[in-house]
Formats: sequence, C-alpha cells, structure tokens
Amino acid sequence: MAPLFDAYRVFYGRPSDLKLAERFLLDRLGADESVIFGCRRCSTGLLVGFTQLYPSFSSASAGRIWILNDLFVTPDARRLGVGRVLIQAAHDHARETRALRVVLSTAHANQAAQALYESLGYVQDAEFRSYSFAVRPA
Repeated sequence: MAPLFDAYRVFYGRPSDLKLAERFLLDRLGADESVIFGCRRCSTGLLVGFTQLYPSFSSASAGRIWILNDLFVTPDARRLGVGRVLIQAAHDHARETRALRVVLSTAHANQAAQALYESLGYVQDAEFRSYSFAVRPA
C-alpha cells in the first residue's frame, strides 16, 4: 500500500518518500484513525487504487461523518470503474457504521473527479465556505 500512497502524494506535487508514506499509513491505521479500501487488478493482483477515510462528527446532527480524504487510481487503471468501486466501498462502510454522510473536497480544476462524484450523487456545498489555517511550528 505504501508505494501506491507515495504515488498519490507525488500526484499532488509532494516529493517521493516511501518511508514517510509507510510510516504515515501505519500510524493512522495503528491509532484507528483511518479506514483504507484498496482495489487490485484481477489478472495480476497488483494494487491499482485506494481510498482513505477519516472519521469526523457533526455536533449539530449528533452523528458520525466520514471524510473521503484520499482517492487514487493508477494511470493505467483510470476510466475502468476503479474509482467508482472504491467510493461504493466507502459508502457501504458509512452505512455499516451508521454515519450521516460522506464528505469530500477536490481541486477546482479536477473535472474528472468532479464528474465522478456528481454521477454518484454528491452535491457541491452552496451553503458553507471552507477555510483552512496552516499551523507553523514555533
């Protein structure tokens, strides 16, 4: 899984660092802080995609939310339905854990991902704006 996660990070402009990728995944899974689903190519058994979910909660609705934070499919396996299968696994997991919803964000320019999400029933949030604050070490 670590090589695929490393490729995902590289896709988003980060330098390749297989040790960092492996440590990050082991830390998340070891602390029960994420759930990962993978998809293998039937003919070779090679991992061709994954999605990683992080738990969150809605205080107002008093329930669980899953953040679909990572979705990656290798270039040779794109447009074969792998992303759709992975998202369906995320939805199944959300139902099994009695979550209220699955949320995600994607780059404004990532039209292929947007088309996939919208085809699966995701709707763009028109009510709330998202903000972030980068915490810098002291």
